[in-house]
Amino acid sequence: MSAHVPEGELVYAVGDIHGRSDLLAKLLRQIEADAARQDAANKTLIFVGDYVDRGPDSRGVVEILLNALPEGFSVHFLKGNHEQLLLDFLDDAGRLRHWRVNGGEATMASYGVDVDQLDKTGAPPESWREAFMDKLPPAHFDFFRHLGLQVPLGDYLFVHAGVRPGVPLYAQDNFDLMWIRDAFLDEIEPFGKVVVHGHTPTSEPVVRSNRIGIDTGAVFSGRLTALRLKNGKRSFLQT
Repeated sequence: MSAHVPEGELVYAVGDIHGRSDLLAKLLRQIEADAARQDAANKTLIFVGDYVDRGPDSRGVVEILLNALPEGFSVHFLKGNHEQLLLDFLDDAGRLRHWRVNGGEATMASYGVDVDQLDKTGAPPESWREAFMDKLPPAHFDFFRHLGLQVPLGDYLFVHAGVRPGVPLYAQDNFDLMWIRDAFLDEIEPFGKVVVHGHTPTSEPVVRSNRIGIDTGAVFSGRLTALRLKNGKRSFLQT
């Protein structure tokens, strides 16, 4: 039996963006045009996380998400592991190295932090955090702090990374929702809902009976993907 979203619902789930504001703007135009051709009582946008890091314009991505989304959609923003890395650094400057090796410098640079100077002078982690907080708009800080972890909708569950097999969906650990890979990706048994996720980049969307992966490695491939769900049917939009 095929999975369904609620009757009259049109859903677009967007994969990992990683600082590619150009691709996000292009995909949103496609979504807006596609949705205008659909007969749906409710239109929903779900972003599965990893808005920041690695790509050149993390700040621009957040600006679009906060201020330039198509009108008429209910919107859900999920937290990816990269947003958690950012928050961990703001909570504890000692986490700087972990964030930097995962692409955090690109995020700080997009907000106007002079990362080259900080690196060249051997600035301590606290100075990096102070410089970043000085440039981070309060609205962006609030955005990062209030991201969700999962969205159930009909027969689907939307998360960033996946779920732990054998654990009820209501009892999933937050770390797994943002970070899990192999145990989830290798599972062939049903999870109770079809899990729509990002986190693990692939050249094309991955469709299995128990999960759908929509991270097509936008920052490397130039392909940002959205999954469209309506009336028991699924399709993809891509940049």
